[in-house]
Amino acid sequence: MSSSAPERRLRADRARQAADVIRQQVVQRAFPDGVLPDEMFLATEFSVSRNTIREALDLLREEGLIERVPGVGTVVVTEKYAHGLNHLMGLAETLHEHGEVTNDVRAAGPIKPPSPVAQRLRLGDGEQVVYVERLRRLNGLPLSLDLTYLAMDVGLPLLDEDLRHRDIFSLIEQTSGQRLGTAAVTLEAVNADLHAATVLEVPKGAALLVVERLSHFADGRPVDLEFIRMRGDRLTMRAECRRTP
Repeated sequence: MSSSAPERRLRADRARQAADVIRQQVVQRAFPDGVLPDEMFLATEFSVSRNTIREALDLLREEGLIERVPGVGTVVVTEKYAHGLNHLMGLAETLHEHGEVTNDVRAAGPIKPPSPVAQRLRLGDGEQVVYVERLRRLNGLPLSLDLTYLAMDVGLPLLDEDLRHRDIFSLIEQTSGQRLGTAAVTLEAVNADLHAATVLEVPKGAALLVVERLSHFADGRPVDLEFIRMRGDRLTMRAECRRTP
């Protein structure tokens, strides 16, 4: 093995460490004018060489987060939005300060659910659900593809409501007169298949965050099962966790 291999590995490790911190600063909008500090400042900040910082910035450039602009410096070209997991909220409720969330309703109506969906919603044999599929946008930009299964008595009234501009959660509470209580959430990363990539306007194989969320009324009844594909280059998940005995 070449004697320089450990040094290259160490520089790559340090570049990744710096990239992680800078990425979080971008998400938190720590650079108000959208321009990152120069390489010398960053090298001093992270106690690494300029070459290491260049590797870190290259990582973020490959993610599409920043770009080098001659005469200006390294600038943020893509915003990422924090989506909190602490509260049971819809996308428009979560991102309201960042602009307008709209929904392209791709499908909406009663269907016979797959048996795993019926089981999760505690439905009897032969019971239908209301299926709603939406492409969700923030200021016109595609953010997520949401596939939602709703219990019939909860979902049918929603078909007469403004699904284009309203979150389903707020509509459920408005039309049912009941409060949502808890949700079980599973989060995983997948590569975008050709169909999802086309709809979300990302390259095939791009990173997506897939959220499965089963929401319940306050009395514990499951009423809303969602499979949400989120653009990994636009959304970051955030939660506050407490260690308990």
